[in-house]
Amino acid sequence: MGIITAILVLSFLIFFHELGHFIVARLLGVKVEVFSIGFGKKLICKQYGETNYCLSAIPLGGYVQMKGQDDSNPALKSNDSDSYTSKTPFQRILILLGGPFFNILLAFLIYLGIAMSGWKVLAPEIGNVLPKSPAVNLLKKGDMILKINNYPIKTWNDIKKVIDNSNPPLFLTIKRDNKILKIKINPKIMETKNVFGEDVKRKLIGISPSGKIITIHYPIMTSFNIALDETIDKSKLIFTGFMKMITGVIGLENVSGPVTIVKVTSDATAYGASAVLLLMALISVNLGILNLLPIPALDGGHIMFNLYELIMRREVNEEIMIKLTIGGWIILGSLMIVGFYNDITRLFSGS
Repeated sequence: MGIITAILVLSFLIFFHELGHFIVARLLGVKVEVFSIGFGKKLICKQYGETNYCLSAIPLGGYVQMKGQDDSNPALKSNDSDSYTSKTPFQRILILLGGPFFNILLAFLIYLGIAMSGWKVLAPEIGNVLPKSPAVNLLKKGDMILKINNYPIKTWNDIKKVIDNSNPPLFLTIKRDNKILKIKINPKIMETKNVFGEDVKRKLIGISPSGKIITIHYPIMTSFNIALDETIDKSKLIFTGFMKMITGVIGLENVSGPVTIVKVTSDATAYGASAVLLLMALISVNLGILNLLPIPALDGGHIMFNLYELIMRREVNEEIMIKLTIGGWIILGSLMIVGFYNDITRLFSGS
């Protein structure tokens, strides 16, 4: 069941991405010849209007084939009014942005829906107090943090945000044994690990969560702000991670392929619909951001070519475009091989 869920999730995300391209292309009068979910041999095809809608053998991908556009032969063009290549560079950029935008929009809508219907989060309840930390002898296991410097604390993540953005000392309002207590703590600059495994220094008080999960229902406007913040934060996280990989801070052993994505999605099904939706939102943002990278063969690479034409008032040299596109496919192919190799290695090592 988990594997089926994973395939359905990936297929839907791909469908939504291609739907973005499709809608913008049609709005700008471009004929869409093929709308395919998956690559390879076409299993099912149905013609509706001018478009042939297909389901192909390899479900981990998809594409929209527009009139006048052919990634396998970038030099192939059509001057017909309903072709992709007859449109202005700005119009083509809008079409290319459609897919990534729809992925990011989908993530926002998922976050919005979860925030309004009930977001499962870590409660701001203390599980452990580290020895020799600022909180030792002041806070105890089971303490519920209600406020920090008069900022209401609803989730464990709120604690980190307030401490990071507050100057010492901190004034905590806590609930202990049905009593409300006020405690003054001076955070200490301590070394810890960030999400990328790097050593960083942060203001800490030396506590960890109890692991208790609570459900919070947010009002509409608060939900909107939370969804926007989550979408922006995840976008920054993915972009930063990619840049750190380029600079060598993160090794290629962290690259994952479709096997890992399927496994993680499958595992998430054990934790319920909310977990699957949150993972779906993260993967959707990932697809959106990575497709915007200026790598030929990705949407970002095509945007780069069109920006050049828009600014320089001339097209990119065909020979250069073909070479760059081939180079882009080599980069993507290499990353796919690395990701697949890492998937298999993790599978056999049990990690």
